[in-house]
Amino acid sequence: MSHIATRRSFLKTSAASLVVPYFVPTPAFGANERLNLAAVGVGGKGKVDIAGAAPGQNVVAICDVDERMLAKAAKTYPGAKTYHDWRQMLEQTDIDAVTVSTPDHMHAPVAVSAMQLGKHVYVQKPVAHTVYETRKMREIATAQKVATQMGNQHHSGTGYRTLVELIRSGAIGKVKEAHTWSNRPIWPQGIGRPKPTGPAPDHLHWDLWLGVAKERPFVGPGKGRKRGRGAYHPFNWRGWLEFGVGALGDMGCHIIDPVVWSCALAPAQRVWSDGPAPNGETFPKWGVIHFEFAGTQYTAGDVLPVTWYDGGKKPPVALAQLPAGKSLPSNGSLFVGEKGVLLCPHGGKPRLLPEEDLGQREIEFVQGDTMRHYSEWIDACKGTGTPSSNFDYSGPLTETVLLGTIAIRFPGQKLQWDSNTLTVTNLEQANHFVHHEYRRGWQVPGLSR
Repeated sequence: MSHIATRRSFLKTSAASLVVPYFVPTPAFGANERLNLAAVGVGGKGKVDIAGAAPGQNVVAICDVDERMLAKAAKTYPGAKTYHDWRQMLEQTDIDAVTVSTPDHMHAPVAVSAMQLGKHVYVQKPVAHTVYETRKMREIATAQKVATQMGNQHHSGTGYRTLVELIRSGAIGKVKEAHTWSNRPIWPQGIGRPKPTGPAPDHLHWDLWLGVAKERPFVGPGKGRKRGRGAYHPFNWRGWLEFGVGALGDMGCHIIDPVVWSCALAPAQRVWSDGPAPNGETFPKWGVIHFEFAGTQYTAGDVLPVTWYDGGKKPPVALAQLPAGKSLPSNGSLFVGEKGVLLCPHGGKPRLLPEEDLGQREIEFVQGDTMRHYSEWIDACKGTGTPSSNFDYSGPLTETVLLGTIAIRFPGQKLQWDSNTLTVTNLEQANHFVHHEYRRGWQVPGLSR
């Protein structure tokens, strides 16, 4: 706890001083020069993210609220300074770029603070916890001229790149409808708030973990929680309204991505839910969400319907025109076109169906590499190229996905969405979920309404 005195003095400063109120230009880099990288969140996916970005660069700072995770990362990056509080870390002046791999509710506060200091950011999916945060992150990234990338790494893989080429080349004709699904949640949902189990363990800085979220007691491992996990930290936070975005928000930025990308879709115009509503604490155990997008040159009509399924729900297998006895993958997308269908397992290679017709066509695969998702961001930080899932692309994608998490709260009601004003135009109640207030003392300049 060597940072306590510094942290207290830091928190006593005005909110505006949490970030530099002007752009700090990032130095120009040569292709062979090293970036100074920092990571907020170094366990789980955070470990993967900093490892993906680090080759050939300098890791100069690492931050995690869990001392055990931080200690493990420090062995991998012995030259990096260590922090529990990301706000302190951002006071370190030699940082060029930051990976943000925290629970969803902290993506925007950390990333915006970093960008306002002129730092480039790689942010895990979804870009943010709310639609409003998503829009602000895109605007701030543009204003600060920083390189950004969302962590939907399959966007850079062979499967999705090939899918896009097939759809845009007319392999199944124009797209009439699309279906997307996931086997998530693989964490608890549809449950009430558990009873506190006592104070957080000494290795976990619980108040820092809560961050902008409302105060609540720590809850440790208990019945029905796998591998000794607590109710929230380090994994089960995904199902809680306060911290995560449920199955749709977690996997939608992966699996809806190829639909939005291949059909060149703008944010959805209408969305509604056929499933149960949240209970006020967690997302429901399953969901079926319908989106309607404005048609494009790749779609068969003026409107493209797209349906999302999770929690064990899937589209009718007959739509895929699979051979008898075959089933849909556990996670995937299905495009129904004028000439046939395209089926793609999440992260896998696309398949044209029916087999006796389109299935005979030899597919020319567009080679990709999920690790390229990191290196193209690194290149952009140095001034070369544009990341394929930068916030100009991944922001509108995330907006659509998070719009679905609003619709879940109003089953059966078709929400009309105005992306220009970030407003549900036909149900005022729904607009309360476009953004939420941060906990007192945790306000972040640039993220207030």
